[in-house]
Amino acid sequence: MTQIREAWGSKLGFILAAAGSAVGLGNIWKFPYIAGENGGAAFIFIYLICIVIIGFPVLISEILIGRTTQRNPVGAFSMLSNSKGWISVGFLGVLAGFLILSFYSVIGGWTLGYVVETLRGSLSNFKSPEEAGVLFGRLSGNALWTLGYHTLFFFLTMFIVIRGVQGGIERSSKVMMPVLLSILVILMIRGVTLDGASEGLAFLWVPDWSKINGQAILIALGHAFFTLSLGMGAMMTYGSYMSKKDNVVSAAGQIVFLDTVIALMAGVAIFTAVFASGLNPAAGPGLIFQTLPAVFAGMTGGVYFAFLFFLLLAIAALTSAISLLEVVVAYFVDERGWNRKGAVMIFGGTIFLLGVPSALSFNLMSDVTFMGKTFFDVVDFIASNILLPFGGLMIAIFAGWVWSRSAVMEAVKEGAENFFEMNPNFETIWFIFLKFIAPVLIAIVLLNSLGIV
Repeated sequence: MTQIREAWGSKLGFILAAAGSAVGLGNIWKFPYIAGENGGAAFIFIYLICIVIIGFPVLISEILIGRTTQRNPVGAFSMLSNSKGWISVGFLGVLAGFLILSFYSVIGGWTLGYVVETLRGSLSNFKSPEEAGVLFGRLSGNALWTLGYHTLFFFLTMFIVIRGVQGGIERSSKVMMPVLLSILVILMIRGVTLDGASEGLAFLWVPDWSKINGQAILIALGHAFFTLSLGMGAMMTYGSYMSKKDNVVSAAGQIVFLDTVIALMAGVAIFTAVFASGLNPAAGPGLIFQTLPAVFAGMTGGVYFAFLFFLLLAIAALTSAISLLEVVVAYFVDERGWNRKGAVMIFGGTIFLLGVPSALSFNLMSDVTFMGKTFFDVVDFIASNILLPFGGLMIAIFAGWVWSRSAVMEAVKEGAENFFEMNPNFETIWFIFLKFIAPVLIAIVLLNSLGIV
């Protein structure tokens, strides 16, 4: 008997779940530190342009492919093309979700661990980022600590996904996303009320164009693409649960808006605190686990704000993780006829086990390297530097060149008739970005990721 395919209970549920997929550690962790390393406001300006010319056009396309076919990435390309090559692109999306979640869960576990460590008082007595770095090294170097929180994080991810699209993903997103926004607002208010916060705001909003070079532009391009969870099938899968009555263009716009606003809010919360403490805004990846714990330790009521911040990180990581697992689960439910519970248990368990060597890369397996990279680094490189940009490039090429323009427009206008009547030039502008600009820029991102340019 054919299973009735699940769907979102409401448009709001889809927007919050999709925004949750996009809003991950990249927004709260990576965006602030790459902005810090590349001069702040000028970098943010370039990044926003890249979101408009790459992120938005490709996001519309990816959601649209899923909504039109009501299938996972493999099934979607199979329905729209008879080519085995395009079906293979769908498989790469599923593989990307599989690999990314395996190491993403390790970082997600760290965030949960830091929530607990904050409650234990471990983060309350730092006098410098170096002291906080020693604690991070000790914790991540403890195999039991890292594996334990990796296990807890993965259990939470599987628990949500196993409950289904409406009962699990949508319901949890309706709780977690408002909580995430509320925490960010609290942290922003605290940040801007600190002495010296104005320097942090100036860093974020007053451009210093001398900091912008070719490499900074490439980083902005790459992050604009990665921040929206493009190229790994998550948006396509979430789009496949949409109603044909929903406006894909406005939905994509709302996701981009939420994702960008949350990244900027995180920047305000973090840099006001960092500058008020007189610490380095260009601290790189260590900003979160080294610089910020030292900032909170020196702040009145810092333990409470540290707890809120790491809870924020954990929620952001979890909303992204459930979308990654759903990509894999949807494939086995749609194409192989598995029931959801079996798919989550078996393939979630498999991804969890693949994540164990990544967790051990910081302790017991730290000396096991491949061409100078740990297991964690290798999986991260393959997924982030190859599969994601390649997947995004293929989506842009498929929607722009392979799927006929008439079929694309017929599909995208479903539920969006009024939008296109009010914006008659949108079709032309969208196709220019989709056919010519986005593929070239994503190809540059891919080549840069591989160290070719």
